[in-house]
Formats: sequence, C-alpha cells, structure tokens
Amino acid sequence: MNAENTSDIQLAFAHPEARAAASASADPRDRLMLRDHIVEADIGAFQKERGNKQRLRFNVVIEVRPPVQPLADDVDRILSYDRITEVIAAELAHERLNLLETLAENIAEHLLAEDQAMRVFVRIEKLDIGPYALGVEIVRSRAELPVRKDEESEEAVHPLVVWFDNATLAAPDLSARIDALLAPGTPAIFCVSAPDLPRPRTGHGPTQRRVDLLAIEQNAWMLAARDSRCVVVASRTEIDWAIKRGRSVVWAPSKLVLDAVDGPQSRDPVALALWLAEEMAAAELILYGETSLPPGSRMPVRRA
Repeated sequence: MNAENTSDIQLAFAHPEARAAASASADPRDRLMLRDHIVEADIGAFQKERGNKQRLRFNVVIEVRPPVQPLADDVDRILSYDRITEVIAAELAHERLNLLETLAENIAEHLLAEDQAMRVFVRIEKLDIGPYALGVEIVRSRAELPVRKDEESEEAVHPLVVWFDNATLAAPDLSARIDALLAPGTPAIFCVSAPDLPRPRTGHGPTQRRVDLLAIEQNAWMLAARDSRCVVVASRTEIDWAIKRGRSVVWAPSKLVLDAVDGPQSRDPVALALWLAEEMAAAELILYGETSLPPGSRMPVRRA
C-alpha cells in the first residue's frame, strides 16, 4: 500500500475536523466543533434494537461565515456550541428512526438552517453493536439545499437542469423543444456546451479555465438570442429568484464555479451541468445530444 492510499484511509477515519481542513478552499472558513458527544437513544432497523437504548457518539463540524462585525465578546453574535447538542436532542426526541443516515440528514439540514452555517460534517456511530463502532458520516453544504417557494414554505422546488449540445442549440425546432420541456410547469435551468470554434490557449491552467468557462457563456447568450424565455443568469441568488417564481433561465457558469468552495475542477460542460443539477437538488438532468457523463453521480439523468 503506497503512502497516498495510507493517507486517504487515515483521513477517512479521522475526526471530521481533519476532513473539513483537507477539503477547505484557499480561503478556509471558521469552524465550530463537537467531539465525542455520547447520547443514549432507541434507534435501529432490527427487531433486537427496538425498545433498547444504545449509545451513539456524535462528532460534528460546522463551517461558518466569518463575522461581518466585531464580536465584542457577545455570545449573541456567534453560532453557539449549544445549538449542535440542542439539534441532536431535538431530532432524537422527535421520532424513533431506523437509520443513522436519516438522523444525520435531519441534523445537517437543521444546522444548515442557521444563518452563519455554510457546510456541515456529521458523523454518528453506534457503540454497543459489537467490539467496534459502526457509523455513518455525511457532508452537506448550504448550496445543496433545495430552493423553497418562500421563506415560510416547507415545499421545495426541484427544477429541471437541461443541457443542449450545439446541434440542438442550432436546431430550427429549438423553441418547440423548449415548449415541450416547460409544458409540465417545472422551471428549467438550461446549460450549454462551448461553441465549436477555436479558443485561445493560454498555456496556464487557471487562466485557461476562465477562457473555457467564458466560451460556454458565449453560447448561453446565443441561446438567449434564440428564445426570449432564456434569460442568462450568473449567481445563485438570480437562479433561486427565478426558480421560486417558476421562471426558466440559462446558466452562465463562471461566477458559481469559481466562487464555490468545493466547486468542480472539470471544464467539461456536461460535468458542469451535472454539478449544477446536484447543487440545485434538481428533479433530473436532461441531456440533448450524444455525450458521456462522469461516473458516480446520484442525479437522475434522462437522454432526450
């Protein structure tokens, strides 16, 4: 086993604090941590687990926005450590669950609802199953939360993400295809490929990435010119605003991709569309044209 594989295994079993540090951006966020919090709970899918409390160990890391104003040593200006244990206690008291995965998801969702929280690592382990610990760890980002119709609504909006190849973009029946996509009433985020034209070559990775992203945006504006419903947007705020109102947009990827802490490193337009679909909790990704997908996605994909 080489040193790289050994390091990967050590990191996999390290505290979520180490996992968070390893995947941080060049401008890391502040972190709030809970270590080795042990609680007894009735949880589990097997009959022998029902009615018998067992010990659960919680390790949680919340990445938070740095404060925008001086703290002045005021506890009301921070996300309190107690909030983590309060959420865990509330979720355990709310209902009996079969799966640690469900409990972890619920905890992550509630923690990400806090204003300062941006990314959450939740590890939960059962300590009484055997001479070992069994558990689950998840990582969730605020960007992955589904859009909701309004601030008071619990109803999530799951848009379509649609990728057009250049042949579809130039097709005479493009507007008719968009009509069919929008007919069910689900808002769509349209993504496009780069033009079939030579692009400048910078010989430098970071600048070439920007050139390639800007090439995709050229085609986004071409789509906007062909159909007035296709308004070009660049920020998550613009996308959320449109989706909440049932409107469809065309994605210009540079801003979101370059600003993302855990953003995609690929310049491939389909890989970028897939990343956006996952970030937006899309209902599905619809692909027009012959193309391949990166492996390992959990997103439903349909080829048109």
